[in-house]
Parts: sequence; structure tokens; C-alpha cells
Amino acid sequence: MSVKERKRGRPGRSQGQLTSDLIVSTARSLMQKNGKVPSIRQVSGALGVDAMAIYHYFSNKSALLEALTVSLIDDIYEPTVDGNWQVELERLCKSYLALLQTYPGLLETLLTMDTFGPAQRFSERLALALTPLRLSEATFTDAQDLIVDYMHGVALAMQCNPDNLSSDCIDGALGLVCKALEVSR
Repeated sequence: MSVKERKRGRPGRSQGQLTSDLIVSTARSLMQKNGKVPSIRQVSGALGVDAMAIYHYFSNKSALLEALTVSLIDDIYEPTVDGNWQVELERLCKSYLALLQTYPGLLETLLTMDTFGPAQRFSERLALALTPLRLSEATFTDAQDLIVDYMHGVALAMQCNPDNLSSDCIDGALGLVCKALEVSR
């Protein structure tokens, strides 16, 4: 009987093509395919390396999870400060919903994470969209909380009822939020 031998620990020179970007990219593909965050063993199996090789690039599963979710959030629309802030906000929100639909396990993952990297990335994008309003820090925080909670609720509803809901369902409520933000200036 032949046994497939894998070397434990740090990847050797023959595995020089293994990078943190490749690991994250593989984890993204697995997450999209399976609808949930892949295990270290699933990622290493897809890459054809020992699970310990992943730990050479990421200290633990949480570090890989943060890198994965930050890379996903980086894919959402990046607003411009020169554009119409309402249009920029709508594009950002619809882009975020599209991301959550593409990666069904992402919403649950984001809501259960202890790290703030992905939330910080979204917050930066939201701040760009709302820059023309020059909101106070407290008003921005309230607006952010409202928008994020609403987006997460809509994403959950879309996952439960994909045939009857699309990102266009946010138009009315987002318009109302825009009116409220306009008054808050």
C-alpha cells in the first residue's frame, strides 16, 4: 500500500508558489461554492498542501477568517466624494447586498466575528459616500448603525426569499434614510 506523504510545517522551496493571497483566494472560492467558511483542512486540501502550511501564513483560523472577509469587503463599490452622495450610497448598499448574496455564509460570519477589520472597511466606504454631508461623528455613527442593520436584515430576507426579493427592494427605505440625512446636515 502506498501512502501519500506530506511534509508538515513550513512550506518548502518546492511549494514556493503558496502565498497568503493564494490561500485567501482559495478560501473565497470554497466559500462561494459551499456557502460557508471553509475549514483549514478544506483550504489545504484544495491547495494540495498540509494544513500546517496554512499556519505558516496565518497564525490561526481567525486570522485567515479576517483576511478572507476583508478581501471580500474590499470588492464592494468604493464611492467617490465628488459624486452625488445619494447615488454613491445606493451603489455602495446594493454592492454590499450583492456581495452577501454571492457568498451566502458571509453574513453569518460577519455577525459572529470578534475582529473589526471588515466592519472598518465598510465604515470607510460609507464615510466616503457621506462626506459631502459633513455629518457630526454621532450622526454618522447613528446613520451607519441604521444602514448596516437595515442591509443585514434585507440580506437575510433575500436569502430566505430569493425569488421575490432583489436589491431594488431597498430603494424606498434608502430614499427615506437619505431624506433624514439631508435634514441632519
